[in-house]
Amino acid sequence: MASSPLGRPTRGTTGTNRLRRNDRWIAASEAFRRAADPLVIDLGYGASGVTAFELATRLRHVRTDAEVRGLEIDPARVATADAQLAEVRAGRTSFAPDLRVSFARGGFEIPLPAGRRPAVIRAMNVLRQYEERDVPGAWRTMAARLAPRGLLVEGTCDEIGRVASWVDVLPDGTPSRFTISLRLAELEQPSIVAERLPKALIHRNVPGERVHVLLTDLDREWARAAPLSTFGATQRFLAAVAALRAQGWPVQGGRSRWRLGELTLPWEAVAPLG
Repeated sequence: MASSPLGRPTRGTTGTNRLRRNDRWIAASEAFRRAADPLVIDLGYGASGVTAFELATRLRHVRTDAEVRGLEIDPARVATADAQLAEVRAGRTSFAPDLRVSFARGGFEIPLPAGRRPAVIRAMNVLRQYEERDVPGAWRTMAARLAPRGLLVEGTCDEIGRVASWVDVLPDGTPSRFTISLRLAELEQPSIVAERLPKALIHRNVPGERVHVLLTDLDREWARAAPLSTFGATQRFLAAVAALRAQGWPVQGGRSRWRLGELTLPWEAVAPLG
């Protein structure tokens, strides 16, 4: 156990179902599904352990041997989560008493017993308080703890989980993919995600930067697809994403992911210039 965890305490903001979109992404990832040891880290889970319980619940539908370990720098938050876990074990919550969940103190160094290496590290809303220049080092430090085919998922979401974005980072610390995930019902325009871009991109949403071009193009196609709103927001988003792909944007995945309000591209398509 690390005596001095690496990093700074987060604001601690959390809430029920706040990270459901990210949970779904992790559950579908090859890094988790094919892992020899399906251990997933929920780093910086906040003032409540609820996101770890929800993540474990969703992951066990894919693999019954899934395990989640929540890590926090603040020992008081670990104590709170442990007390919540005791309630879960006693059957006094809506979560299964046998969920494979645990909590410990830790930061970017990802302390684990017996040299275990996680299949996935989730670090949502952790880097917002850092400077952009700090991001590559944080990615490398966390990713170095991954299993060989593991995945670091780092990003940001709003307080109720309707707007989110994240970066997939490989074990060598290299970013590989960027994903936007939006609740389509009542969505005014996709560029609302600009407020919730990962730290590596949030200051790059300015003319001349790739991510700014992406959001501008996506908003334009969303507007052009407005007549399809008659058939629902999902059909409108499908049309907008298909139009982006037709224009040459290297959109990944297919309609099954787009229907969820997800748009994924290689990192190179949005990487900061200079």
